[in-house]
Amino acid sequence: MMKNLRFLLAPALLAATGLAHADALTALNDFVQNAHSGRASFTQTVVSPDGARKKQSSGTFEFQRPNQFRFAYQKPFEQLIVGDGQKVWMFDPDLNQASSRRMSQALGATPAALLAGGNLSRDFELSVQPSAQGLDWVQATPRHSEGNIQSLRIAFKGKDLAQLEVVDGFGQHSTLVFGGLQVNVPIAAERFRFDLPKGADLLEQ
Repeated sequence: MMKNLRFLLAPALLAATGLAHADALTALNDFVQNAHSGRASFTQTVVSPDGARKKQSSGTFEFQRPNQFRFAYQKPFEQLIVGDGQKVWMFDPDLNQASSRRMSQALGATPAALLAGGNLSRDFELSVQPSAQGLDWVQATPRHSEGNIQSLRIAFKGKDLAQLEVVDGFGQHSTLVFGGLQVNVPIAAERFRFDLPKGADLLEQ
């Protein structure tokens, strides 16, 4: 409907790397506990399971805890995903078509739950990963297998959220790279409200 989101080292180096890893997990927990709202731009790259096809898109992301978020895709096609705390809404302007789903069914172990939720330990098992590409990584494995996500990895540069990598149930890889992140900034309540445009079709799940 929608168009569319290791190695052996010398002991001293291993110890230093372990410290960086611990810092990544600390950064994630600090982000969840202390970043009550935020906004950023993002670029998303989606690669097919066989690696043969790649799609890129970009837009903006806003969130406010708990469970309010807004992904506004701008290029190459517009698409809007809004979580209002009760439901998740998806809208395709080209089709003038929207869908909605209860938050409890739609969120779970998803990237939005990592970024805008408030209970990581309930939905994910967290483990530190080796630093790579100048970033510190945390693996977030969904505790329940019935979802559409195989795995998620989240990266920090120091204390700043930098990237999110997702592998879905079909083996498709998605990478979101964030830029210009601002945390604990005031965001108008209407940014997390979806009003069905006049004449738009609505599919409720």
